[in-house]
Amino acid sequence: MTRSLGGGDPARMPGVGPRSERSGVAALFELEGLSVEYGSFRAVDGIDLSIGSNEITAFIGPSGCGKTTVLRCLNRMNDLIPSARVLGAVRYHGVDLYGPQIDPVEVRRRMGMVFQKPNPFPKSIYDNVAFGPRVTGFGGNLDELVEQSLHRAALWDEVKDKLHQSAYALSGGQQQRLCIARAIASDPDVLLMDEPCSALDPIATARIEELIARLRGHFTIVIVTHNMQQAARVSDNTAFMYLGRLIEYGGTNEIFVNPRLPRTSDYITGRFG
Repeated sequence: MTRSLGGGDPARMPGVGPRSERSGVAALFELEGLSVEYGSFRAVDGIDLSIGSNEITAFIGPSGCGKTTVLRCLNRMNDLIPSARVLGAVRYHGVDLYGPQIDPVEVRRRMGMVFQKPNPFPKSIYDNVAFGPRVTGFGGNLDELVEQSLHRAALWDEVKDKLHQSAYALSGGQQQRLCIARAIASDPDVLLMDEPCSALDPIATARIEELIARLRGHFTIVIVTHNMQQAARVSDNTAFMYLGRLIEYGGTNEIFVNPRLPRTSDYITGRFG
């Protein structure tokens, strides 16, 4: 059953509504004239973008260009910053997420978030994964859900014999996969990943990238990364941002092999950034 985002107007089911102009697949998110201001500073300026359903979209660009700000608009986390002001429209299944009747808590329930640094709760491995379902009143078999979520996060075999040990006992890479399992357990439509490998070593990074590839098609994934090679490896589509503006957006192969704009080419080839 589709849960309402608030008010009396439930979000439409996946697969209906507008199409992504870029790829022809169903557009899960449509950003129109999206701008974000922090006080008098405009961090994001007039973004128009469609993000396809069940695809992996990467945002790349120099530090401070607005990538994370755009990501936080998708689950209304910028609402938590008193000075932030969001302008324009962010539509999800055709529903304006910033409409007056929308419940931000329900929006965030649908958008699992994975942060730069692993942030497990000070609880056991089991309780970390079970936290979201418990809060939202999950009525099924919690043991099965925890196991399934850890399997999907490629972590079950490593932790199945220590589920009731502290999550802090895990390595950094394992903690990040636990955070992904925690996000998956709440049955989101979307996984938002903000530099999920920036605090990890190359081996742990490779494991996370393998996991992202395994999740392709099961979730819509939006990832912010400074690592252009990572974007090229894991994403279907890439958006290049610079100074708060969207410079170029397209299929990842197109962006990295044959960018249309000189500024995109200059960034990808390391001439600045």
